[in-house]
Amino acid sequence: MTVYGIHASHEQIHPAGLLTAVRRAEEAGFTAAMSSDHFSPWSSRQGQSGFAWSWLGSALQATNLPFGVVTAPGQRYHPAITAQAIGTLAAMYPGRFWAALGTGEASNEHITGDVWPRKDVRTARLRECVDVIRALLSGEEVSHDGLVTVDRAKLWTVPDEVPQLIGAAVSPETARWCASWADGLITVNASPERLRAVADAYRDAGGRGKLHLQVHLSWDPDEDRAMATAHDQWRSNVFQPPVCWDLEMTDHFDVVSEHVTPQQVAEVVNVSSDLKWHAGQLNSYEELGFEEIYLHHVGQDLTAFVDAFGEHVLPEVAA
Repeated sequence: MTVYGIHASHEQIHPAGLLTAVRRAEEAGFTAAMSSDHFSPWSSRQGQSGFAWSWLGSALQATNLPFGVVTAPGQRYHPAITAQAIGTLAAMYPGRFWAALGTGEASNEHITGDVWPRKDVRTARLRECVDVIRALLSGEEVSHDGLVTVDRAKLWTVPDEVPQLIGAAVSPETARWCASWADGLITVNASPERLRAVADAYRDAGGRGKLHLQVHLSWDPDEDRAMATAHDQWRSNVFQPPVCWDLEMTDHFDVVSEHVTPQQVAEVVNVSSDLKWHAGQLNSYEELGFEEIYLHHVGQDLTAFVDAFGEHVLPEVAA
């Protein structure tokens, strides 16, 4: 049966509010959760960016939900620190934690003052980080000299079972590359053709594990409010790579998104006041083979969304 979870967007909501939301989501029938991990929001209108790793410990303790996080080792985080963070949560909450690893975005990584590398370099760096993290989580002492440097690192607290390391991809090319190392794949909602291409590229290359999908959506009983919320909160997030990878500051995103229309936002966010329509969209993702689907309501008030989807949408998609 497909897992339906809630996405915790730290860039939009205070961590205390997110904790309340995931607890309410569990009560409403959501059976999993995932978390972003940013240093900065994309827009000043979003206005938050709590530290995901502190929050995850609280969220795992406050609920019985399994959690995942999408993170980017290699620049802001040394891979040994990422491995220690993953290992500690997995040791404390066995079987309830996974991490998706990606190449990152300049908006979070520029803070180190290091050069933001080309995409091919970032990809090679991530591959080194994956190997370092896996070895450390397995209890090995690791030294490594390459795009990242590790000197005699060893985790003294390791989980009994190494948690899943998921590959994050938005293109078939990256999905195909992730198949060489990942325990599963996560991507974001797009056209059915695009999602099928990403999923097929991963599977055809021998990719193992589950397919995860993060779905951006906006719901309100009033159609105009649903659209206004999506346009206000997510118009800075409509840009395709490399733009979304390479912009550094919220001011940059706000300037380039100044003339983005609601119709453009609706191309990347599922916007509707019709709960049956949302259920139909989720069923279509399940038919494409996605086994874990995480719902991200792009508004900053999650209560009405959680209650409405828990009462009306989750029973539809679970039927």
